[in-house]
Amino acid sequence: MTMQAVPRGWRLYGVDFTSAPRAAKTITIARGTPTPGGVRLEALRSCPDWPAFEAFLGESGPWLGAFDFPFGLPREAVADLGWPQDWPALVRHCRQLGRADFRRALDAYRESRPPGRRYAHRASDHAAKSHSPLKLVNPPVGLMFLEGAPRLLDAGLTLPGMHAGAADRIAIEAYPGALARTITNASYKSDERRKQTPERLAARGTILAALCSGDHPLDLILEADETLRGQLVDDGSGDLLDAVLALIQAAWALRAGAPRYGLPDSFDPVEGWIIATG
Repeated sequence: MTMQAVPRGWRLYGVDFTSAPRAAKTITIARGTPTPGGVRLEALRSCPDWPAFEAFLGESGPWLGAFDFPFGLPREAVADLGWPQDWPALVRHCRQLGRADFRRALDAYRESRPPGRRYAHRASDHAAKSHSPLKLVNPPVGLMFLEGAPRLLDAGLTLPGMHAGAADRIAIEAYPGALARTITNASYKSDERRKQTPERLAARGTILAALCSGDHPLDLILEADETLRGQLVDDGSGDLLDAVLALIQAAWALRAGAPRYGLPDSFDPVEGWIIATG
């Protein structure tokens, strides 16, 4: 893919998402600016609740954010369930269902499918080796869609190939784990303190070193001061590092440029697509 010149004046965000933000598990955001060779990490911030996250989404542009949650659902499941096959209508329908009925619908749908094929997947899930958005536990990516996608719609963002909103506030679906796996297959994070081992700390160091040198498939260099680099390595949950991995993906998308921002020329707008995969 031919990359364009780095646009001036744009901010970049990488967002590590949770479907239940709270003080102990916040939505984590890495903010950066494009550089000729990649991106400069400027700040790390946390959103402990939905109002804080919604305020972030409403910030004026121009900016591009890469968000670590599924923007869509598998077309197969949407059709089988008889749900709207248009992204804004689908998102509004799922929001109207609410958590309880959304969960019941997906539980019943999975039980209706043959063993070994309980979870329908999006095409992008296969390409990125990510979980199906029908999964509700470990991790609850279905709930991440339910909480995240309606807020993107309400904020009036543009989701390239899926929804036209503000031209200077762009949302791209990211998957930090896909980029991390191109650097090392070692586990690098855990929310459980007892599992935040020296081995995982070393793996975070390996990932950060690759990002800072540009030695990874996206070929972009992360610039960050010593204090920020220390925070990325020391955070045993991996949330800060995941936000920065998403930031690298955001930088790649911005360099790919409008109107597709690196997304395939053709993908299913009900399903969405994870950037820089496939």
